[in-house]
Amino acid sequence: MRIFLSGATGYIGSAVLDALVRAGHDVTALVRDNEKARRVAKRGAHPVIGNLADPESYRSSADAQDGYVLTAYDRTPGRGPEIDKAVIEMIVAAAKRPRTAASTAPPKRFIIYTSGVWVLGQSPDPAAEDAPVNPVALTAWRPAHEQFVLDAANDQLRTAVVRPGVVYGGGTGMVADLFKSASNGLVRVVGDGNNHWPLVYDRDLADLYARLVANHDASGIYHANDEGDERVNDIVAAIRPYVSVRPDVRYVPLEEARSKMGAVADAMALDQVVRSPRARALGWTPTLHSVAGNAARLLEEWRNSQQQTVQ
Repeated sequence: MRIFLSGATGYIGSAVLDALVRAGHDVTALVRDNEKARRVAKRGAHPVIGNLADPESYRSSADAQDGYVLTAYDRTPGRGPEIDKAVIEMIVAAAKRPRTAASTAPPKRFIIYTSGVWVLGQSPDPAAEDAPVNPVALTAWRPAHEQFVLDAANDQLRTAVVRPGVVYGGGTGMVADLFKSASNGLVRVVGDGNNHWPLVYDRDLADLYARLVANHDASGIYHANDEGDERVNDIVAAIRPYVSVRPDVRYVPLEEARSKMGAVADAMALDQVVRSPRARALGWTPTLHSVAGNAARLLEEWRNSQQQTVQ
């Protein structure tokens, strides 16, 4: 299928790109510059240089697709939600315009939009895809965007929303930040560290996107997490034996963290136990079920990514 992918060089989108190319799809990847264009071309995609904040820069490329996978988010201060809304409005309009025929075209076009589990808010009791939303301030705008995408569905268009947990693997993300801090000798934890993070390995997450693309009946909301129900303290304790110097751990009170980090502090302090029954009904089964149980492997993966960055 012909698929338009945003965020192809980002943390989630990079893994999704590899999964879609492996599945044999013809991927058009939106990138910001020539260097990123070279990177995605080398990995099998057709790059289109454009700016997420300027839909006109990639509108013509979006028109000729069978499906759309949106993993990018523009972090321009104060403009992220506004840009995100403009993107989904343009993509929905493109998805509803007549398309050119292709032998591999699915019966319906599709849009897969990336949200996140932080829209659930505090969730100490297991929360599945049908749980009510109660977003922290950082993601208060997301539920409306989720609903906009879901409401766009019709007889010719199916739409889905993926809510990843805290993504791990590779060199970036919140778990990678713990690896970096531990390697530097001091880990700062927001709150008391007894809160649960719903986690998902980046390659497992990418597999869910590939399944959603391939399943012509898949629509609605899908959670993506390994259901390991790990506390932040569990992860930190598991990392300690594998770094050269046993790191100190400083627990930062939430109010202090807010003063330094802003609204992200509340998100990091969330206690969330999340379930993904709709994703698992598609046959999705994460290959990794624990950060703590794979700390040595994941730390080595992180170290390798840092060396590649330096090179």
